[in-house]
Amino acid sequence: MTKRNNLLIFILTIGVFGILNTEMGVIGILPSIADHFQVSVSKAGMLVSLFALAVAVSGPTMPLLFSGINRKKVMLLVLGVFVLGNIVSIFTSNFTILLIARIIPAFFHPIYCSLAFSVAAASVSKEEAPKAVSKVFIGVSAGIVIGVPVSSLIASAVSLQMAMVFFALVNALAFIATLLFVPSMPVEERLSYGAQLSVLKKSITWLSIVTVILLNSAIFGVYSYLADYLKTVTNMPSYSISLMLFIYGGANIIGNIVAGNLLTKNANKSVISYPFVLGAVYIILFFTGQFSIPMAIITLTWGILAGIGGNIAQYWIMSAAPETPDFANGLFLTSANLGTTFGAALGGLFISEIGTQYVVLVGILSLILSLLTILLRNYMYSPTKQLSA
Repeated sequence: MTKRNNLLIFILTIGVFGILNTEMGVIGILPSIADHFQVSVSKAGMLVSLFALAVAVSGPTMPLLFSGINRKKVMLLVLGVFVLGNIVSIFTSNFTILLIARIIPAFFHPIYCSLAFSVAAASVSKEEAPKAVSKVFIGVSAGIVIGVPVSSLIASAVSLQMAMVFFALVNALAFIATLLFVPSMPVEERLSYGAQLSVLKKSITWLSIVTVILLNSAIFGVYSYLADYLKTVTNMPSYSISLMLFIYGGANIIGNIVAGNLLTKNANKSVISYPFVLGAVYIILFFTGQFSIPMAIITLTWGILAGIGGNIAQYWIMSAAPETPDFANGLFLTSANLGTTFGAALGGLFISEIGTQYVVLVGILSLILSLLTILLRNYMYSPTKQLSA
């Protein structure tokens, strides 16, 4: 990989970090937002839920609409929208305006993220593409892992506005770096909307979408309730729970690096093995989750596997529709968000009906179903044609 490609991928990673930081970082300051704008915490939570909904809705459509425009210009547009949204968030005293200032950028979120994945992949050889994409995924993980505690720390140590300044600065940094160092990237072969949408006629695309929904459900259906699990089942004190969440997040970043190597060496084998490996971890979790030391080891391993899982999900949809990379990545983002929503809802149902300890069953059930769809796709489509061995 040349220095120029490394710089490009680094800038894309910073850009993705800035966007995910804006999306997830607000979780760390929801109580402060509720106090500042004099709304309930549940109403403040709309800043998270409506953002995610906007991403899910615009995932397939917005990358498609912008697919024929110079990629550098599109990235600058999206980052500019995020900077402006963050600036409005800093100065507004009206909650409705704050909500609008977050929802509008959310619709542009899938454009940048899908472009970042496809540009990173296109900047290297086909064999090295999974490694390049895995580096961009580090920005996704870092945005989730670092954004929440850092925004919370800034809000408590300085002010709510300064936490929002942090969001704006990261996006502004990515905007300036893109403007100065990213070359112009005109679209050489523009595919018609019809040609891109035609991938939805293929059963391999839909099998892959269902697989990604199930894989994300397997991860987030359990992870969404990790803090509650550690409190009620493992009986950990609050400071230990915070440490465990940090361990999970750090391990997630490691998983992204590992995933690049795994998918480069043998993608098909990695995808098929994944449900078995994560399933084994969940089974161990089910039987030893009440013990602190095994739980710490499980959380570390689980975090690494979750990082790998995100890369596998993105690869699985991309390999189903390689002819339309931007649209395929948009489908991935929507599928991933739907999987997160479905898994979290199912996890909540299991907890309310049979108890927190049994939320692990949501992950195991989702993994069994995902394995079936993976094997079905491999049975219907020759691995030598559809996958890089």
